[in-house]
Amino acid sequence: MRTLTSSREWTIDGLWSGEPSEGGILLTGIERKDIAEGKHRTLLFGWHKASWYGAKIEEQRIGAQLFLKLSPLLAIDYLSAPAPVRLMRISWSPRMTIIMEIAALIREALIHGWYKPDWSQWSEEKRAWAVSIPDERVDLREQWEQLLQQAAQYGDADIHSWLGEALDEMIEGDQEAGALWRSIAASAGESVLKRKGPDESEWLVAIGLEKDMLPFRVALQLAEPAEGRSWRLRPALQHREGGEWIPLETDAPGYPPAPELPEEWEPYLALKLEKEEAKWAGVLTHLDEETSGTIRKFLSEQEAWTFLEHESIALLEAGIPVLLPAWWEAVRSRKLRLKAKMKSSVGSSAQSLFGLDQIVQFDWKLALGDVQLTEGEFLRMAEENKRLFQIGNEWVHLDPQDVAEIRQWMKRVGKRKGLSFRDVLEMHLRGGADLDMDTEDSHDLKTEVELNEHLAAWLEQLQQVNKLPAVEPPSWFKGELRPYQQQGVSWLLFLRKYGFGGILADDMGLGKTIQFMAYLATVKEYEVGAGGPSLLICPTSVIGNWEKEIARFAPTLRTVLHYGSKRPKGEELEESVRGADLVLTSYSLAQLDEEELARVHWNALCLDEAQNIKNVYTKQSGAIRRLQSRHRIALTGTPMENRLTELWSIYDFVNPGYLGSLHDFRKAVVAPIERSRDKEMIDGLQRWVKPFMLRRVKKDPLIQLSLPDKIESKSYMTLTTEQGTLYENIVSDLMEKLNTLDAMQRRGIILSSLTKLKQLCDHPSLLLKESGDTAWEVGRSAKMARLLEMCEEIAAEGERCLIFTQYVEMGQHIQAMLEKGLGVPVPYLHGGVPKAKRDEMITEFQSDDEPRCAFVLSLKAGGTGLNLTAANHVFHFDRWWNPAVENQATDRAFRIGQTKQVQVHKFITLGTLEEKIDEMIDSKQSLSEQVVSGSENWITELNTDELRELFALREGWLKG
Repeated sequence: MRTLTSSREWTIDGLWSGEPSEGGILLTGIERKDIAEGKHRTLLFGWHKASWYGAKIEEQRIGAQLFLKLSPLLAIDYLSAPAPVRLMRISWSPRMTIIMEIAALIREALIHGWYKPDWSQWSEEKRAWAVSIPDERVDLREQWEQLLQQAAQYGDADIHSWLGEALDEMIEGDQEAGALWRSIAASAGESVLKRKGPDESEWLVAIGLEKDMLPFRVALQLAEPAEGRSWRLRPALQHREGGEWIPLETDAPGYPPAPELPEEWEPYLALKLEKEEAKWAGVLTHLDEETSGTIRKFLSEQEAWTFLEHESIALLEAGIPVLLPAWWEAVRSRKLRLKAKMKSSVGSSAQSLFGLDQIVQFDWKLALGDVQLTEGEFLRMAEENKRLFQIGNEWVHLDPQDVAEIRQWMKRVGKRKGLSFRDVLEMHLRGGADLDMDTEDSHDLKTEVELNEHLAAWLEQLQQVNKLPAVEPPSWFKGELRPYQQQGVSWLLFLRKYGFGGILADDMGLGKTIQFMAYLATVKEYEVGAGGPSLLICPTSVIGNWEKEIARFAPTLRTVLHYGSKRPKGEELEESVRGADLVLTSYSLAQLDEEELARVHWNALCLDEAQNIKNVYTKQSGAIRRLQSRHRIALTGTPMENRLTELWSIYDFVNPGYLGSLHDFRKAVVAPIERSRDKEMIDGLQRWVKPFMLRRVKKDPLIQLSLPDKIESKSYMTLTTEQGTLYENIVSDLMEKLNTLDAMQRRGIILSSLTKLKQLCDHPSLLLKESGDTAWEVGRSAKMARLLEMCEEIAAEGERCLIFTQYVEMGQHIQAMLEKGLGVPVPYLHGGVPKAKRDEMITEFQSDDEPRCAFVLSLKAGGTGLNLTAANHVFHFDRWWNPAVENQATDRAFRIGQTKQVQVHKFITLGTLEEKIDEMIDSKQSLSEQVVSGSENWITELNTDELRELFALREGWLKG
């Protein structure tokens, strides 16, 4: 391959091409046979970034000669500092040497702003500029004149236009420069220049080269019509230093005479107004009085609206001051609002309101700001087809499309007898509902609701539980309710009275159980004709707890347990529950025995740990929803663990249809919130759900629990060398397979690898399925070793702890290790433990007489419904990565009855995905906390790079 060397120079010649709007530099190389024409651009611009290394350079042939054409601005950049390939030796012809010096001087003029309009060459078709070097730089001024003379000798007499061509290129090609130019041009009156010739003083003031010495400034004012007169355009003056604007009515018959102006303004006034009139006419062409060069001063209502909405903006963009009525900005931004005003009789008694489907009577009202229109007034205004109306002292603006949409909506809704109470609540709580006209250019208008005083008072009571009439449970109820618990009972009874279900979503440990028992006791004692049993559905693990609590606090309630292989079926069930106040059963049996349970119309239907029906599509959830009852209640400390659809599912149980259909809820609420986390939408959802959800948290100062502090800490461990090797092998195998699998297989292997890595972080033998004491030695896992050390310290202090793990086999080996290390029995509660044994474990652990230190629990079996306040330490041996689930488990100890400070220890293996996901949880506030205060499937949706970052083992965290 032949390579160009630096042994021969390549001489470059060129000239200025001054064609109108086509100016630039034409370069040509003195012929060298060893350089092909196709390589000229590559060689000359090989290091010139601004031209994309020659890609932006145009080739142009004149006769037999090939030229490279550089635009004016690009020529200045390149010739000021040429950038050919580094192996080339370039020389420049004498003519090009002069052109390059001119380019360097123009570049300096552009940088320092040494230029001004060249009025001698300026025309309506083309701008012209001249280099204007400061007086103190005599050397440069002389150099510039000399260079122009030398260029003229070579035939480049019009090269002085290079500066103007470059500025035009900047204005056209640079958005910021173009905007700045248009602002200067407008304020200097470019339209006047085109019509009447240049005014140098205006330009010099506009570009800051001269100071405006006029004693006043001028604006164009639109004045609203006096009674019986038209809208008026008039000039207004203001002192240069500021102050009030003075309107001029010099040619308006019937208007007040012009005010007296300061004498020093008189010499300048007529000429300045003439110039400003010409500027106005240049923008307001349809108002231009051709014969006089002025604009029409009196406008119709339609012309006034056009001026307000469109032409005032055009004037401002042209740099012309405009004064508009003070009310315009507020009026133009007001959206027409449709209001359903409840009739005064609605809600005046309990009998006039009974549930979400109750039809509520109303009258339509329309509002624009503070202006209220009746339906008749609105329709009369719509017929006039005007944009601006004056009602009393207020101006209003009607958009024709808004008018058309509302007329169509009123016609559609008018066919209905009224709104349902559900519609009323949604519109009121969410701040209105979209008209939903299903048109592409819909204006997203809203319809609102205006409650009468009865409904407003009712809703305020519902949302402010301290304003509800307090209800005392009967004397035979053995529990003593705290003030907030009494409010909770009163709230449930208030909802029952009006036919609405509710979600009691108090924090774990605040006594939802005792509130529901007090509710049942009060219904039994005071509600005439209540009759019939209520049904409580709860997790199997807490049935025994409910039995004991009822026996303790409400022994008068006749309770029937529907559980076990010998439970009654068919007609026997009806017979067995006759005369009962409460029937207890589990979620699994509610599905299996749906047919039997459906035979009874329950007095109240209550779900404990109601998050069990968060998935609306499960058979269990469907079976429970089909049960009939007078009143529905959901008890849960976590009304939403992961997704907003879980919240919808529980609401649809307590008040079917309240949040609309699942499809509509996803479209209107879930998708927008999960996509943008829009605060306004989240606030609207909070207001919507608040009336039928009562949630108090332990930290609320109004609760006044006097609970001891809960201190959370993280204990970090390192992997052993063995664990680190296995960890990296699992990750490597996963990454190799990911791109070879379809979507379903990909999800499967990610979840499988996730489980393997979590098990490995606990103990290698959990992953490898090894057995025997040797395989499970403590030294193979830093977590095991640290847990034993901490439990020994807790035992020495005479305290007790709960240890949660999600793996049954892991729990078994933790139990064995602690029993051996501590020398005391360590109970282990998991899903396979029978109810009787479960109750025995809890009783013994809570007893001060029994030698106990630790209680091992599987997260699912022991995470809810248990009271284990004997413990003041909680260990999360492996992470569930769902804060709501972990907090539920922690609340087995941190609840009413706890007298000691609770310490929560979360075990995290350094460098692994345990640490990375823990960091992710800490850095991002959960959506559930935003709305009302899991699952690992979200991990499967990460892309390969994100998965690699999540799973890869960080270096430096292996235990030697």
